Amino acid sequence: MKFSTTWLKDHLDTEATLQEICDALTSIGHEVEGVEDPSLTLAGFRVAHVLSAEKHPDADKLQVLSVDTGEGDPVQVVCGAPNARAGMKGVLGLPGAVVPSNGMELRKAAIRGVESTGMMCSARELDLGEDHDGIIELPDDASVGHSFADYQGSSPIIDVAITPNRPDCMGVYGIARDLAAAGLGTLKPIAVPKFEASGACPIEIRTDDAEGCPAFYGRVIKSVKNGPSPDWMQQRLKSAGQKPISLLVDLTNYLMLAFGRPAHVYDMAKLEGAIFARRAAEGEEVLALNEKTYTLDETMTVIADDAKVLGIGGVMGGEDTGVQDETSDVLLEIAYFDPARIGVTGRKLGLATDARTRFERGVDPEFLEQGLDLLTGLITELAGGTASEAVHVGSPPSEAKVVGFDTALTKRLGGVDVAEDEQRAILTNLGFEVSSDWQVTCPLRRNDIEGPADLVEEVVRIHGLDKVESVPLPRVDGVARPTASGQQMLERKLRRAAAGSGLDEAITWSFLPEDVAAHFTVTDDLWKLSNPISEDMKVMRPSLIPGLLMAAKRNTDRGAGSTRVFELGRRYFKGKNGASDERATLGVVLSGEKTQRGWANGKAASFDAYDAKAAALTLLEAAGAPTGRLMVMGEAGDQFHPGQSATLRLGPKNILARFGMMHPATLKAFDMDGPVAAVELFLDAIPAKKAGKGPVSFARPSFTPPALQAVTRDFAFLVPADLAAEDLLKSVRGSDKVNITGARVFDVFTGEGVREGQKSIAIEVTLQPQDKSFKDKELKAIADTVVAAAAKVGAELRG
Repeated sequence: MKFSTTWLKDHLDTEATLQEICDALTSIGHEVEGVEDPSLTLAGFRVAHVLSAEKHPDADKLQVLSVDTGEGDPVQVVCGAPNARAGMKGVLGLPGAVVPSNGMELRKAAIRGVESTGMMCSARELDLGEDHDGIIELPDDASVGHSFADYQGSSPIIDVAITPNRPDCMGVYGIARDLAAAGLGTLKPIAVPKFEASGACPIEIRTDDAEGCPAFYGRVIKSVKNGPSPDWMQQRLKSAGQKPISLLVDLTNYLMLAFGRPAHVYDMAKLEGAIFARRAAEGEEVLALNEKTYTLDETMTVIADDAKVLGIGGVMGGEDTGVQDETSDVLLEIAYFDPARIGVTGRKLGLATDARTRFERGVDPEFLEQGLDLLTGLITELAGGTASEAVHVGSPPSEAKVVGFDTALTKRLGGVDVAEDEQRAILTNLGFEVSSDWQVTCPLRRNDIEGPADLVEEVVRIHGLDKVESVPLPRVDGVARPTASGQQMLERKLRRAAAGSGLDEAITWSFLPEDVAAHFTVTDDLWKLSNPISEDMKVMRPSLIPGLLMAAKRNTDRGAGSTRVFELGRRYFKGKNGASDERATLGVVLSGEKTQRGWANGKAASFDAYDAKAAALTLLEAAGAPTGRLMVMGEAGDQFHPGQSATLRLGPKNILARFGMMHPATLKAFDMDGPVAAVELFLDAIPAKKAGKGPVSFARPSFTPPALQAVTRDFAFLVPADLAAEDLLKSVRGSDKVNITGARVFDVFTGEGVREGQKSIAIEVTLQPQDKSFKDKELKAIADTVVAAAAKVGAELRG
């Protein structure tokens, strides 16, 4: 939230410097994100007096001005503004000044052969408005030669981060209240301009949705004169990043930004019958102020008249009943909306507005009547008109929370010793009522206070967070035992292994759109959120692959030729009795080019299922899984290509990983082109190592290579065409677990010399002698054992 120091001092009587204000804000928990000084952007611009204006000798639309800068002789300036004339006062940019709107540095130059020293400026050029039809005209009493920034009264603008639990500080007055409680000045009372209300409100106001809109206050003001708002208000709105529109609209924005109270003004000439809050009808539409049409449903609260929807309650008003320059009679609306309803509506419609932000966090329910009177007083003072009596329909929350407080908690929880009298003063200055027995009544605007710990936070932050000492945690003597759990150690190993394999780590959202999540599950156990961040983040992810696919898609859209990403996180499912079921998982996505095209390899190569399998086995080995005992089986899931995917299992039911190429339907759902490989490791399925006994050893494990050289023997088998090579390898490895230390496929052949329905698989078997070298007789026995084991899976030695 942004505001100028001038605006802050409208509500806070203080002599504090800018630095002291910023330090105090950060100390009490409102982090200062930045400070802007508009006077720096206006350096080099000053109030000037046009002494004479003569026609340019070489241009019909240009004039040559003689301008008094207040220092020495007048300067000559060429100007094309139609309102430039002798005797007027304006703003002159001298050589060296930088124009705020475009960053152009002014220099002395010749324009159509006539020398020009500087530039007379328009409001748009100085970022002070949209007017560009002529140069700025200043009053006759403007002091020539003075800095324009000083003349305008520019003040520094502070940008603070307001945490979501502090909606009471989403107005300048709330910030001033906190600073006053911290001793930085005195809070000024809210000054409500006087006005006289006469006559009953000529329009019926009611709420037909007491749940969504518990309170609806309003009144009519007739014979107002709309137009531009005064300079002081425009300056304050601009400091907050708001564009001034018109007096009536600016006043509602001023009320919201100054006091955190959204309000709305309707043009009475555009209303038909009564105005009321109600539930929207399914499929009902409204044209909002942003000129977009929104389709509503029955969960949303709207403001309507007898003929149409006027606006989305608490989110955005409608375009059809907005005030214009010619508006003369207006209806003021100040309502209280249910925060949860506002949040759901905003997320469904994808609308993020200043009003929604405040309503869904909780506005002050006690400020409805005073807010209505304040807005009424400002309108009648600045726009004229006659106000009717106010109509108060319904009632906002009015039951204050009472919290029993023990002052000793401040020391115990907050780590700082604060005297009881100071604690009482802090809470009182913040608007809490403290009884003699420390029963604390919370102001209704502080809906974030739930218990004594929250009161400790209030005391400590106002006392000063910087006064809390840094105290090291106690440490026992000796060597500290490892604190990381086995799961944490496993995840660290996998991160290193994945990075070492050339993969980049990604961190994606744990939430997915419902249709995307449904594509990656075959059951109804999706964990849907009742209060999601947005409709696109409504379901907890049942797989890590969709998030990585979306990340790969974004990379491709931005020109990345290859994406190799992994993520280590959790999958989420509905557990029993509403509990969450979280499962540690590692996902990998490989898309784009595996190798680029080149003179040596010709065309670029894409990733394939074997790349996915290699990645899966590498990571499983790093995780300590018994990769030599794994079975390769199908059923990787409908999201994978059925002929180019598989699972790695430890036994027929325990699936450790799935890998392969994404199904074309999956790629289409994610709007992706080209082959994409993926891997998903289920870490919860990897068997844990048995806990060791005895003291913890910090010695590096030793490894002694075999004394004797290994021996390799090649075998070629004829096997059924549908036999998986892994089944043959598994059978061979198991034939002699003492002497056989490895087996791998090095050739697969079909064609001449191989019977139809069969294929030839050649494998290399590694034999490791133990205490003596193998003799020919021993090698033959091992070979016979291998052949016999291969025969069990339908393989015969090829002649």
